[in-house]
Amino acid sequence: MLLAALPAAAYDVNGVGLGARESEVKKRFPSIHCKELEWKSRAAERRCDDSKVAFGGAEVRITLYLRKDAVQAFDVRFDAKDTERIAAFAKSRYGAPVSETRDKIEIPGKAARQIYKLLWEKGDERAVLVAQPDKRRGTLSVSRGNFDEEIYRVR
Repeated sequence: MLLAALPAAAYDVNGVGLGARESEVKKRFPSIHCKELEWKSRAAERRCDDSKVAFGGAEVRITLYLRKDAVQAFDVRFDAKDTERIAAFAKSRYGAPVSETRDKIEIPGKAARQIYKLLWEKGDERAVLVAQPDKRRGTLSVSRGNFDEEIYRVR
């Protein structure tokens, strides 16, 4: 009964959402490799990586970050050619984004760059998809709280 009263995670990767335990991660992704972080961080203690996961009809790489046996964040890295497919899947799964932009950055003497960015926010959780058509990879980063500020802060 108590579990039914808990809110579902706003964002997930193939059913593993923020707050999931490491055992759930390993059950859902049997080939995932988990280990202690190589640096000290208040944001996470462990990371789990898998290099061949299907997500939204594309093959992606994932990294999940855990603290106190709970997923605090995850990154989904995908081939830039799959950007539209991943974006459409994320919209269907996470709902309408708070913002969606296609920016053109022009620097004198250099070729213009296109950047596609989607942002979702629900409470203290956020998801950001960023891709550049002329680059190899795009990223969908999902986190809660101040994860982004803390993960690489030197301690």
